[in-house]
Amino acid sequence: MTDVRVPILMYHAVAGDPSEATRALSVSPEAFAEQMAVLADRGLTPVTTAELAAHWRSGRPLPARPVLVTFDDGYEGVHRHALPVLAERGFPATLFVSTGWLRGPYDTGGGPDAMLDWDQVRELAGAGVEIGGHSHSHPQLDQLDDRRLRSELILCKEIVSDQLGSAPASFAYPYGYSSRRVRRAVRETGYAQALAVGNGLARRAQGPYALRRVTVRRSTDTAEFERLVEGRGVARSFARDRALTKGYAVVRRTRRARGLIRPPTDR
Repeated sequence: MTDVRVPILMYHAVAGDPSEATRALSVSPEAFAEQMAVLADRGLTPVTTAELAAHWRSGRPLPARPVLVTFDDGYEGVHRHALPVLAERGFPATLFVSTGWLRGPYDTGGGPDAMLDWDQVRELAGAGVEIGGHSHSHPQLDQLDDRRLRSELILCKEIVSDQLGSAPASFAYPYGYSSRRVRRAVRETGYAQALAVGNGLARRAQGPYALRRVTVRRSTDTAEFERLVEGRGVARSFARDRALTKGYAVVRRTRRARGLIRPPTDR
């Protein structure tokens, strides 16, 4: 069981009428409900990010056919549309929040769509959703200097701790971007595990700070979703994404200055 490959599903907004900024990476409430039905019908067992990492860290066996349901950023539809579906099925999940995007005392006004407030985040946590960190202002962390990098990580952790009464154990890299320096800073800030994107299945060998996820989009139909959670055709589904990522990596290496780089996909 230690070599099992686990699908970690990466969601963003769950909305019937998302903003243009979030549309491509959103799913409709109906599609989300149908996808959770697929997990149940196929006998998959949702676990949180912290639970997966704890099993792999200790070597204890995972539950049968594990899968992770994760949400990035902190969109209001996670509470409005996703939570009732998760609660009905008894599914845990993980929500990674960008604390400066949530409505409330720390709001920087940068949220790209309707965002959660802290009361809703607390309700999600009380319903079995693990709350993880996703930085404060959602920058490309590997483009920051050490001072701002640590500020983003520490401020996010402190705000979540203050609002929920416990520190977040898990982290997700904004845009999926990290580096050895960023991963070290995440570990030193006190996060026990972190998720990237990668659009591949997660394996223990990836290490606790570089676990891969697969992106669920508005264009992901039921047949493709079934293939993803079964681990079939993942490379084929994301072949174009990988080609773009490789090309973009060259651009990013030669254009390090902040403000010159606009991420093409995967908030």
